[in-house]
Amino acid sequence: MTAKSRYDRLSSDRSQFLNTARQAADLTLPYLIREDESFTKGSLKLTTPWQSVGAKGVVTLASKLMLALLPPQTSFFKLQVNDVNLPEELGPEIRSELDLSFAKVERTIMESIAASSDRVVVHQALKHLVVAGNALIFMGKEGLKLYPLNRYVVDRDGNGNVIEIVTKETISKKLIKKNYPEFKEPQPNTPSDNSSRHDDECDVYTHCTRDNNRWVWHQEVEDQILSKSMSKAPLDANPWLVLRFNHVDGEVYGRGRVEEFMGDLKSLEALSQALVEGSAAAAKIVFTVSPSSTTKPSTLAAAGNGAIIQGRPDDIGVVQVGKTADFQTAYQMVGSLSQRLSEAFLVLNVRQSERTTAEEVRMTQMELEQQLGGLFSLLTVEFLVPYLNRKLNVAQKTGEIPRLPKGGIVKPTIVAGINALGRGQDRESLGQFLQVIAQTMGPEAIQQFINPEEVVKRLAAASGIDVLNLVKSMQEIQQEQQQAMAQQQQMMAQQQEPQMAAVDQKREQAAVQMMQQQEQQPPQ
Repeated sequence: MTAKSRYDRLSSDRSQFLNTARQAADLTLPYLIREDESFTKGSLKLTTPWQSVGAKGVVTLASKLMLALLPPQTSFFKLQVNDVNLPEELGPEIRSELDLSFAKVERTIMESIAASSDRVVVHQALKHLVVAGNALIFMGKEGLKLYPLNRYVVDRDGNGNVIEIVTKETISKKLIKKNYPEFKEPQPNTPSDNSSRHDDECDVYTHCTRDNNRWVWHQEVEDQILSKSMSKAPLDANPWLVLRFNHVDGEVYGRGRVEEFMGDLKSLEALSQALVEGSAAAAKIVFTVSPSSTTKPSTLAAAGNGAIIQGRPDDIGVVQVGKTADFQTAYQMVGSLSQRLSEAFLVLNVRQSERTTAEEVRMTQMELEQQLGGLFSLLTVEFLVPYLNRKLNVAQKTGEIPRLPKGGIVKPTIVAGINALGRGQDRESLGQFLQVIAQTMGPEAIQQFINPEEVVKRLAAASGIDVLNLVKSMQEIQQEQQQAMAQQQQMMAQQQEPQMAAVDQKREQAAVQMMQQQEQQPPQ
């Protein structure tokens, strides 16, 4: 079965979710999910919502999810040593050294993420998740690529695991012929789905399937398999990330946050339109002139500000819209709907500050988990874990980081959740531990029971600092202490030399005096 036929077959399961996603996009960010016709040249004009509460809510919620998943000033993961699989011959003394090495690896990965456009693509994907409930990310060599819901289909097994992915893209034929010379363009009389579009464009399908312990995929154009497009990847380093916002058992696709509040958004949209149009009608000023009046309407219309004309004021009236009470009711309802939607999309409680602290990240994560249920846990499983595994796999192949030991010794752990904030939490926990010991047992207990070298190494690892040529080893400290003691002994010896010389001189003088006294005594 070709990729095109597979895409068309799986599209039937997607149609319901796609229609809902388009309705949600029309109420929030219309450019996220567009009609297929709008992808062609001369795209259709997008609808403009009458209210901005939905757009603001989507952007705010996506930004907070971004802050929780990929914090800008701390690592969202850490590498830990699995004590169960740690060889006995290595000994526990190497744990701190490994921890320092892992901190360096973490820094390398975070610097790689900061230097790339991953955060931009992830933020765009999160907006798709909030609106459409689904998004697909491909982690290629040149960075991340986002596929909206109307550009891909998926299939899952009974346990909800993805087993098949098919994407659809519109690419220029010149670009395909340049990269894939084996491509043969069909004859003009051959029926094709591209007949309604420009002749220089065609549909490219990417078919990805799960084959035992690996993923394999290839591209097809006009039912022709492009041989150079065939690729594969390990199961634990899959570059295709299928994301969902809310998971409903038995459904292949997810449901977005906007769908949950579709009723409030539609009501707000209708009331906002009515208020805008009613306010415009109420703001329109129309004068009426009595038919029997001597005042001519043309004279009144041509009169300038402060002009003097002939006529009676009673013959002239102003049409007023007597809908003040109705407007007030609509305003109150709009305010109530806006308040509910702001709370639903976490628009409130925005801290005005230039810096984002670790405490704010933790509070944001708690707020997300409390109001959005298990969303954060779902994104951790479906996004952060495969994203990290792919990053580590590619970085090891390119030589950016050293090969991690096999056998389960190293265990990558996501620490962007509620209970931890990466290595920053380790630093705080270590500080609190030392403080408790000093308060309960006295400051002298720290010197008695705590190894200062281990404390320095763990603090450096928690802060992400490379201690190479920075922190002295115990051997260096002992050498310096021995040198200091030798210098001190030498100085003391130098200080004692004059005293010893004086004592020797006194002894010599005393001996000379005794000899002189003996000589002066008469013989007996």
